[in-house]
Amino acid sequence: MRDIRDNTVIQVEITNACHLSCANCTRFVGHHKSPFFMDLDTVRKAIDSLEGFPGRVGMMGGEPTLHPKFREICAIYREMIPDRRRREFWTAGYKWNDFKDDILATFDEDRIAFNNHTQFDGKHQPLLVGADEMIEDKALMWSLIDNCWVQRQWSASITPKGAFFCEIAAARSHLFDGPMGYPIERGWWDKTPAQFRDQVEWACPGCSAPIPMGAYSDGRGGLDGPTTDVVSPKNLIALLKAGSPKARRGQVEIVTEKPTAVQIKAHQEKWSPSHFRPFEAHTPKDYDRPDGSK
Repeated sequence: MRDIRDNTVIQVEITNACHLSCANCTRFVGHHKSPFFMDLDTVRKAIDSLEGFPGRVGMMGGEPTLHPKFREICAIYREMIPDRRRREFWTAGYKWNDFKDDILATFDEDRIAFNNHTQFDGKHQPLLVGADEMIEDKALMWSLIDNCWVQRQWSASITPKGAFFCEIAAARSHLFDGPMGYPIERGWWDKTPAQFRDQVEWACPGCSAPIPMGAYSDGRGGLDGPTTDVVSPKNLIALLKAGSPKARRGQVEIVTEKPTAVQIKAHQEKWSPSHFRPFEAHTPKDYDRPDGSK
């Protein structure tokens, strides 16, 4: 695992609400009884806590533009992060035309990750298949966890529950009423893997990000109808206990077959879980061509 300070960006997750319902969503949209909306004081506190962090500061959801104070949050980013090249934004384009001026006043186009799910059937790595259920060799399980692609390629996160070494760990804590994150204060991000091992040991054994698996359709964000999430038995029990609307409706596919060490090694050779679509997009115009190319 890498030090948190080596992240290229740390996300401030202002909400986990979304107008879409992707299969195998990284924020487990559809499983929450109610979403959170970060208050403005916590937004300020989150940005201030990243004083001295050498990377960039992201704004993410869910869908950030669903936040009722989205425009005020954009203004806070402009005020507290004078260098606009240090600001990043993730959106599925909800009411893009309504918010376009605020977004482009705050973020450079190449610092916007745009995915409206309208053209392509994206691919998602399932995240609710517990590694501790699927991998009997615990030395192998911990080896996979310690080399997890999410922790190496994606981001640490700040949510209303605190600061987390991994965005998926943060989402799991909200979904399953897990432990609070680290206090949102300056320097929390200057941690080594040994120092955030407490969060690793709580979050990672129940997650399938480190397991080499096949990619599953995101269901175009639910635009084509109800979506189904891939889960393991223990996670299904936890979802039902948490009151997950999606699990209670039966929108789950239960996985019980355990991969062997040989199968895991073979799958690793062609596994690219972070490549969820065949092109890059920053604004709606990047979807103009039928093949999504620029």
